[in-house]
Amino acid sequence: MPKPSLPLEGTCRCGQVRLKISAQPLFTAACHCRGCQKMSGSAFSCTAAVPAAGFEVIQGEPVIGGVHGAEIQHYHCPNCKSWMFTRPVGMDFVNVRPTMLEDYSWFAPFVETYTSTKFPWAETGAAHSFPEFPPMESFGPLLQEFAERG
Repeated sequence: MPKPSLPLEGTCRCGQVRLKISAQPLFTAACHCRGCQKMSGSAFSCTAAVPAAGFEVIQGEPVIGGVHGAEIQHYHCPNCKSWMFTRPVGMDFVNVRPTMLEDYSWFAPFVETYTSTKFPWAETGAAHSFPEFPPMESFGPLLQEFAERG
């Protein structure tokens, strides 16, 4: 799996919100949970987990949409409503939707989550599959394997 050439920039569908990534993703994933299916309008959502220090909004003011919870916040363009990124509260990374990036040719899911609710026909080619989220003790080895693959 190739690593992206940094920095990467991207926009929402209408271009009012721009973002920039200046750090390599920690991992990539496809999530088949019902929430991601509903928010993406598809069989799964794609994500690139980027260190928080390597992510910034460089234009516009995204708004929270989707889940308005204490554990996770989904950010959208206030105009076109594109789901651009997610900030898990208390975590030091941002889940960026790679489809928002100008260059997403490097993206492939490394992990897929919530396969327990996936559409039977939905195949991602991910190296690792989990019926829900991976157990916490799996993250260290997964992050290491992902870093070594590039």
